[in-house]
Amino acid sequence: MRVLLVEDNPTIGNAVQDHLRAEGWSVEWALTLEAAMRSVIVGAHDIVLLDLRLPDGSGLSVLESMERHGDQRPVIVMSAYDQLSDQMTAIDIGAVDYLVKPFALKEMAARVRKAATVQGCPRGMRNAG
Repeated sequence: MRVLLVEDNPTIGNAVQDHLRAEGWSVEWALTLEAAMRSVIVGAHDIVLLDLRLPDGSGLSVLESMERHGDQRPVIVMSAYDQLSDQMTAIDIGAVDYLVKPFALKEMAARVRKAATVQGCPRGMRNAG
C-alpha cells in the first residue's frame, strides 16, 4: 500500500513513517500544504494521512480539492485539536476517519488498514446510514 503522509511535525512524521514502513507500506511524506497538493495531483497513493494544521494553510484544503475533483482515495485526518466541530467538518468534507494526536502508532496502523478496506466505496456513501 502507498501512503501519502502530510505532517509538518518532524517527530510525529518520523514515527508514523517508520511505523508504516515497518508494516511494509510505501510512504511519501509531505511537510507543507503546497507539497501535499502536488502529491495528491500526481495520485500515486492509495490512502492519505492528513494533518489539519500546516505551516502554509489548512489540510482541509487538500480534502476539499480531492472532493471537488472526485478523488475517492480514503483520507484520515490527524490533528492535535480534538474539537468536535473540526472532526465533523473533516468527516462532512469526506474524511473516512479522524485521529486525535497523540495517538498510538498501532491504532493509527489499524485505522489505515480499515480505511484501505473501504477504498472501493465512494466517500460520499461511506458515511451514509
